[in-house]
Amino acid sequence: MSHYTEEEQIAQFKDWWSRNGKPLLVGGVLAIAIVFGWQTWQKQQANRGELLSATYQQLLDAAFSPDGTNAGEMLKLLEELESISPEHAYAQYARLLVARVAVLENRLDDAAAMLQPVVDKPANAVLGELSHQRLARVLAASGKPDQALSLLDGKGLPAYSSARDELRGDVLVQLGRLDEARQSYRSAREGLDDSSAAGSLMMKLDDLSAKDA
Repeated sequence: MSHYTEEEQIAQFKDWWSRNGKPLLVGGVLAIAIVFGWQTWQKQQANRGELLSATYQQLLDAAFSPDGTNAGEMLKLLEELESISPEHAYAQYARLLVARVAVLENRLDDAAAMLQPVVDKPANAVLGELSHQRLARVLAASGKPDQALSLLDGKGLPAYSSARDELRGDVLVQLGRLDEARQSYRSAREGLDDSSAAGSLMMKLDDLSAKDA
């Protein structure tokens, strides 16, 4: 049985409420706001991801349409992707595709400009590797083998090491540094299991031997 009268209990509750009621209400409101804010953010992220995916698929369709590549549509879709999230992987893969079209149309400066932002700040390690190798090829084709070689310095991803070493060999041949090119080709061949790919490297090594003869 309580030692307090009803009036005393009410007075105690009022006193407790005056001291604790407002902080509890504020805390409750904040907790609700955080929960709803988190749910809203998650929904926005999901919607953004769906929009990026759908737009990228449209860009793929424009790139590989049976009726031919639609470069203008690809650029438009790239702008849409970058308006949503410029550094997202979808936007950067789109840049690689647009650069590919520029190379096919012999617009090497445009291709280099398209690849450089991905090289500077790739969304992931694979994009970093691919953009470095592709920009190196573009620079080599543009008559800038020294710049191309600088992009290939250092270690890349192990899965792409053979392609990097072969490309380095190609650039070294362009620079006339044949002994170093031979070493790069051999390194590339050692990392390959595909006999057909290894065969193409053997042809390059044979070409170097013929030049030495």
